[in-house]
Amino acid sequence: MDTTQRTEQQRSADRRRRELLEAADRVVLRDGPQASMNAIAAEAGITKPILYRHFGDKGGLYAALAKRHTDALLDSLRAALDAPAERRERVEATLDTYLAAIEARPQVYRFLMHPSEGGQGGDQGFDVGKHSAPLLRRMGEELAQVIEDRLDLGPESQRVARVWGHGIVGMMHAAGDWWLGERPCSRAELVRSLADLLWGRLAAAGDKIGGPGF
Repeated sequence: MDTTQRTEQQRSADRRRRELLEAADRVVLRDGPQASMNAIAAEAGITKPILYRHFGDKGGLYAALAKRHTDALLDSLRAALDAPAERRERVEATLDTYLAAIEARPQVYRFLMHPSEGGQGGDQGFDVGKHSAPLLRRMGEELAQVIEDRLDLGPESQRVARVWGHGIVGMMHAAGDWWLGERPCSRAELVRSLADLLWGRLAAAGDKIGGPGF
């Protein structure tokens, strides 16, 4: 098999994988954590064994969907952090970006973060700790890198940035999960309250010399 043929086969496989993920997204938007491999296969117009061939099992499909949505969310968070505004405004915009994302697609959020609520349609539910915890860790590491690149946090900057990154992500996740379920206040009120909680040392920290600024 020559290189051109292998490249075309890879493109075809990548295209088919995207189509299957889009079908899975449609089912998740409709069914949330109850989304099943049977329903996804039916939506894609294929049999379940073909779906397994592409993703291995429901965990493999979950991981692919999680990467797809996490990549998009991180791009949005970076855009909010890079916006031409004062630091407090950018902090609030970043918090609001996360909350707006889970509010806009609550079924996707519940599928990703509460997968053990599923288990219908003949499929086993997900282990929340096994599957969703790595998403939060990835977001924490990404935010930690942003903080380290932009702020002067002293001689232990890397360690402090990681503490802050994972702490902020944990706060956003816990507060957002509670807010999405109970809606005790407006999104704007929650954003202001969380920003107030963060604002102490974050307001006082100087920009890192040579960095993009925060």
